[in-house]
Amino acid sequence: MEPEQGTVAAVSCNDVYAFTKPVRDEIVLIAGVGVEGDVHAGVYVKHRGRVRNDPTQPNFRQVHLIQQELFGEVGAKGYDVAAGNLGENVTTSGLDLIGLPVGTILRFGPPEGAESAEGAGGAEGAGGAEETVASSGGGSTGVSGETAASRSSGAAEAAREGAHGLAEPAGAASGATGAAPEVADGWAGVGGPLAAVLEVAAAARLDPPTARSAVALAAAAARERDREQARERTREQARDLGEDSGPAIVVAGLRNPCGQINGFREGLLKEVIGRDESGNLVRKAGVMAVVLRGGVIRPGYVVTVELPPLPHASLERV
Repeated sequence: MEPEQGTVAAVSCNDVYAFTKPVRDEIVLIAGVGVEGDVHAGVYVKHRGRVRNDPTQPNFRQVHLIQQELFGEVGAKGYDVAAGNLGENVTTSGLDLIGLPVGTILRFGPPEGAESAEGAGGAEGAGGAEETVASSGGGSTGVSGETAASRSSGAAEAAREGAHGLAEPAGAASGATGAAPEVADGWAGVGGPLAAVLEVAAAARLDPPTARSAVALAAAAARERDREQARERTREQARDLGEDSGPAIVVAGLRNPCGQINGFREGLLKEVIGRDESGNLVRKAGVMAVVLRGGVIRPGYVVTVELPPLPHASLERV
């Protein structure tokens, strides 16, 4: 069966805290960190309300995605919303993002037949191990004419080596009890580009939804590791698995809509949060993800859905 696919309608990035994010020509993903130059990039939580509550929490909200179809839905009710207005980094078309199971991998690449602007050098750097990045405090666009592989920063190096290379946030509790052992075992020894953020998770006090998300992220990282090992074993297997080495993210959970949405458009909050027929809370303001493989994403890129193994678990707020 062919995998589900959608397209990138727009990409956005902001290097300062603001509710909205300006639309860009491209963004660069950094494995284990987030969007280059974006204020929400990092392995520790970056959203200000959550930082005030507990700055030691892992950042499972490195990349925010919203499906473009939501804008049409709220537009029919009189709310004018465009790409980046709700603070997302990637606006998609043709995908039911909030219906995806936790741990889903989304892979990005140029449309078939289109020449990749990154070239061979960019593809080599997209896997996380070779990739480098510009300082997260850099220019407001968060991108430049260089490829992801040509940038240099200690942030990506720290993400590869683990959370030890990153400064512990102010207010971190010393000796805090981490996740329950049966949960932490789910990500023990995974390594790879998500090692740093999962290491932060293992040391933090996680609520149950975040702990379950951590296990799903670790499982996705392990699948990616196995995929890469298969590529290295034989060229034939690599052909069977496909040749893509472009950017990829793992869906961690749902965005939890807050009152700031009404600050942008009065009354909009009630349109992006509600109840289903069974009375369950439905959050429609997009999904949050962590970066599994780095690289450039541009409007028009194809988004390919790679579901986790069964049984699937629904997304929860992170």
